[in-house]
Amino acid sequence: MTMTESSESTGALSHQSRVRRLDLGEVRLTYVIDGAMGLLPAVFFPDVPADHWNSHPESLDAHGRVAMSVGGLLVEREEGTLLIDAGFGPFTGHSPAGPINSGALLETLGSLGVEPADIDAVAFTHLHVDHTGWAFTPTATGTLDKTFPEARYLVASEEWAPHKNGHTVVGASPAPVITRFATAATLVADDEEVFPGVRTLVTPGHSPGHTTYVITSSTGHRLVVFGDAFHIPAQLAHPEWSSRPDADGTGVLTARRRLLKELDQPNTSGFAFHFGDQAFGRLVRDSEGRPAWEPLPTTLLGDPPRELD
Repeated sequence: MTMTESSESTGALSHQSRVRRLDLGEVRLTYVIDGAMGLLPAVFFPDVPADHWNSHPESLDAHGRVAMSVGGLLVEREEGTLLIDAGFGPFTGHSPAGPINSGALLETLGSLGVEPADIDAVAFTHLHVDHTGWAFTPTATGTLDKTFPEARYLVASEEWAPHKNGHTVVGASPAPVITRFATAATLVADDEEVFPGVRTLVTPGHSPGHTTYVITSSTGHRLVVFGDAFHIPAQLAHPEWSSRPDADGTGVLTARRRLLKELDQPNTSGFAFHFGDQAFGRLVRDSEGRPAWEPLPTTLLGDPPRELD
């Protein structure tokens, strides 16, 4: 996979995300694509009325599915290199909600000139399988090694708590991966600076300790990385529309309202892992005050490394 830089542009919500970069002052942010998911709207979004999809055909791909890329956000600054989330990992097949074709994250990183050992920290928004896929790599002896050997693995204490207590969390990574996190994870708290210019904002609901990361440049510009608190832009205007994997509907609603206030702040943009080819954007409001997602122009570096049939 070869990266070629082209002029700034925005993409379509109905397309899988391309590899895109946004410079926030001295901070370089790149969506490192791992793969593609195409989810059936009625299955993954049971609360979204059918009329919404009928009146917003631009929200669906050519097969009537929601385009949801997976990957990690690469944060590069003079002080070091951070990766937020680690994609789905190598998998091609079908889930109950639709097809998945993933496994390109290391290839994408390599095309950017970044090796696994270059990553100083990996911060996880939560421990669901599509955000931890490349955390560990199987060895010939059946053990799991850290894919990013020099990195601290950062997980919110609230996210780890149920696993520590032996509870099963729906949607979480397979048991061997969770077991490996027990020795690999560094637990972090709410409102903690976990990396230069990066603070936690624990926003439980989608998972027990789902974590947003707020990145701030030296000029005061911010990027709110909100993980799976929102899966589609329509949930900005309709925070009551849940996603099937949400563990706590009341908690999700609280988290979304809190994040809307954050996104409303001056000099603030957002990053969404699953908003098609519109991962980088900002919150705007119409004449009646209803929120919407406005994609930001970003530097296009490469096409999606994985596609769906």
